Amino acid sequence: MPRRRTKSYEDAEQFVHAVARHNGWELNPDSRFLQFLIEGLRDNYNRYGFYMCPCRDSWGDPEEDADIRCPCVYNEPDQRDYGHCYCGLFLTRSFKESGESVNQIPERRPQEFFPD
Repeated sequence: MPRRRTKSYEDAEQFVHAVARHNGWELNPDSRFLQFLIEGLRDNYNRYGFYMCPCRDSWGDPEEDADIRCPCVYNEPDQRDYGHCYCGLFLTRSFKESGESVNQIPERRPQEFFPD
């Protein structure tokens, strides 16, 4: 089995910037919190082999965790309803411009998708 390349902080940072730019989203303006989320994405990539949501528990399996691969499938409904994703990584432009703070929002992932 070939060894996969590990990701650096810079790799994960480039990933989130590219995703945000591609989708017309903004990143959390709190630089310390953003760094924490990027570190979580990097660590999850190096642990599981894919960028998994840093705010959720994982099965560690790309198929079982397909819904929480970053950006997760819950991102757009969360942004539509709350202005930001569950983690607070990706924001709508209007939410960022409002100056509001990211707050905890309800978890959309169905309970049966959670690891034991």
